[in-house]
Amino acid sequence: MARMLRVCMYLSSIKYQMNNKAVNFLTLFLASSTLICCALPALFVLIGAGATLASLVSALPLLPLLSQYKIYITLGALVSIIIAGYLNYRTSLLPCPADPELGKACMRARDRSRGLYFLSLAIFFLATVLTYVIPRFI
Repeated sequence: MARMLRVCMYLSSIKYQMNNKAVNFLTLFLASSTLICCALPALFVLIGAGATLASLVSALPLLPLLSQYKIYITLGALVSIIIAGYLNYRTSLLPCPADPELGKACMRARDRSRGLYFLSLAIFFLATVLTYVIPRFI
């Protein structure tokens, strides 16, 4: 009975970690979209690369349309980052398997997930600062 309970807990932790991985990739995608739609044009204007921005807009004609919805994109990325942070925290509390190979794989997956989360967080903060904070001082 106790062994069956351990197996069920392990299987549920695998399912939880897989959901966590999907949320982390979604978070990275949304944070990157915030960077592309909002922060990249602000960065080009900040460093005086207006011609580069013009060629970027001609290559990506939907970029100005995305920039109109930058608040919604930023809020979506923020909600996704909060959810991913919560899931990362919950996953870190789950036990890894007792088998040495599975335990190492579990810890590697947690480390990669945490690294992906912090990369998403850094991209989001960079994009937010470049989009909303720096233009106020220029």
